[in-house]
Amino acid sequence: MRIYSDAFVAEESGDLEGYELALGEVRGSAVDTLFFLYEGSAGDGISLPGHLSGRTLSIEGSWVEHLIEYPSKKETVQKHHVKIDGTVERDWFQGEIEIEGITEPQKVRLKRVDRIWVCKK
Repeated sequence: MRIYSDAFVAEESGDLEGYELALGEVRGSAVDTLFFLYEGSAGDGISLPGHLSGRTLSIEGSWVEHLIEYPSKKETVQKHHVKIDGTVERDWFQGEIEIEGITEPQKVRLKRVDRIWVCKK
């Protein structure tokens, strides 16, 4: 997998912040991706379908988030539309990420890294 990241640990809070994008095997122009959104801690990757044409990457899909409300411990489900568009270079992904209900479109520049954050030693 090719992995691109801007993840970091905030000095003051110790929270993990940022994004990671892992690109799997390309079949024709289709590519499987895992998208990681870090908002305080590491979470599971969001599996999304992608399309790669030359260096242009387009990813679009739904993220279903299962949450627990406290103190009732009631499970709720939130569905977010995720859209990622940009250019893939050997060492960088540069583009825009939009997550419905969470973020406005954000311009990002993710650096190629060896491992997904949660897999680092």
